[in-house]
Amino acid sequence: MTIPISVEGYRGLEKELERLKQERPAIIQTIKEAREEGDLSENAGYDAARERQGMLEAKIAHLESRMAQLQIIDINIMDGDKAIFGATVELEDLHSGETKIYTLLGPDEADYAKGSISVQSPVGSALLGREVGDEITVDAPRGRISYELISIRFLGSKVAE
Repeated sequence: MTIPISVEGYRGLEKELERLKQERPAIIQTIKEAREEGDLSENAGYDAARERQGMLEAKIAHLESRMAQLQIIDINIMDGDKAIFGATVELEDLHSGETKIYTLLGPDEADYAKGSISVQSPVGSALLGREVGDEITVDAPRGRISYELISIRFLGSKVAE
């Protein structure tokens, strides 16, 4: 299964992976110094450094395996009249009349606080393939919500700014 991600989102993951890999030498040095202190059975510094190393290696392995599953999509060249990955949609809550604007992104880069949602979220997946004027209903923690799709735009990487 491939997971969509924008070019910018992928670059962010690459930077995070590089940052994690740059931490390796410092942790190895800390382990070496702790070993030199003697008895490892009662060496809290050694235990803490080994735990940090294990967590770091797990994060690196997770990112590397995750990145292998990603399909990089250039959202700067996207266009169309359907709600798809990379689209910025405006929705109207049919009960409250409140409008919301979301950009549909992959789970690794979606950030609700910045106005983006995952295409794999309940709202995101309900929107995929829909057109302006369509109504969608989503089961949310606060109950069933019905939206009308008001507009679809493609803003490209401007959404990340």
